[in-house]
Amino acid sequence: MTTAHTETPTERVPGRAWTIRLTGHSDRSATVSCTTAACRMPPRSKDLAALRAFAAQHAAAHAKAATVRANARCHCGSTGCEAHPDARTHCAGAVTLILRHDPTVGRVWTIEEVCAACAPLIPHTTVVARAARPSRTVEQPAATVPAPAQASVPGGFSSPTAGPADSAPAPGRRSGRRPPRPQRRRTGQY
Repeated sequence: MTTAHTETPTERVPGRAWTIRLTGHSDRSATVSCTTAACRMPPRSKDLAALRAFAAQHAAAHAKAATVRANARCHCGSTGCEAHPDARTHCAGAVTLILRHDPTVGRVWTIEEVCAACAPLIPHTTVVARAARPSRTVEQPAATVPAPAQASVPGGFSSPTAGPADSAPAPGRRSGRRPPRPQRRRTGQY
């Protein structure tokens, strides 16, 4: 009998990364490669503009197809935060999916699951997606939720004197505090 490993939502998993690379050759041709072996790449070509456009579209397709996992560890943190060596931070916050591409070099596109602390520190990045927050409440069927016995007052408190005739909404509350007035300075005469 074999048992399959099931991933629990609270178990941390390694952050994923995809790299699409445009590699030039000595005969002035180039190839596009992807770290995902199942991806089909165009053949070697001398049309660099078409290959660069394909690489950018391929990176965007990976970013669109990827579902950000809320329980993923920061991929940047797993590499020792090499992507932002000048700014040290501790990995923290929600998981984001970023697209990293330096337009001055223009040959590498990277999609990574990183934490919210590292994402703004990595140069040439765009946040593509954020992990959905898990719901903390468990929904109950309507039949098991008891109906309130008395009418309620805004704010969630029940009123023992409220009846069916008291259906007028309560006026909105205002703070009794006013902002402080700026002090005026008199110039000239005292």
